[in-house]
Amino acid sequence: MSRVAKKPVALVKGVEINVQPEIVSVKGPKGTLSIAKPAGIEVKVDGDSMQLSAADAGLVPLTGTLRAILANMVHGVSTGFERKLELVGVGYRATMQGKDLSLALGYSHPILYAAPDGITINAPTQTEIVVTGADKQLVGEVAAKIRGYRPPEPYKGKGVKYSDETIIRKEAKKA
Repeated sequence: MSRVAKKPVALVKGVEINVQPEIVSVKGPKGTLSIAKPAGIEVKVDGDSMQLSAADAGLVPLTGTLRAILANMVHGVSTGFERKLELVGVGYRATMQGKDLSLALGYSHPILYAAPDGITINAPTQTEIVVTGADKQLVGEVAAKIRGYRPPEPYKGKGVKYSDETIIRKEAKKA
């Protein structure tokens, strides 16, 4: 069996897990998340840990994937996930208009981005954006969508980049 699937998921205090025949839902202080449970995979909750097991060998890889997703769900509803973005470039700035994010990225018009349900977007400074939420996949998707409006270019490094991302710079053409 997969090494990932064998490892139990530690349950944090204040997190409740509800296992039904087709759905596993995780509830905590930051919200509630649920995922469809494939047939043939068994989820057992023993006090402060959760263990997964597969009915046959063909489901072992899927069991490891489901275990990783459930571990991320437990972490998300207890502490949450965060992704930071930086705006690099003259005149590039981000401001909040209510719940919407307004981006000035060198286009002739500002870009308005409405945050989906379960996601909180903050702009502490004009060149920083912080995306937070309980769902790791949705936080990453929203951050990637915002970054996609003006990805960093390799010559000057201008654009929207992740705070921990390093841009590999190219040398300009020489005459």
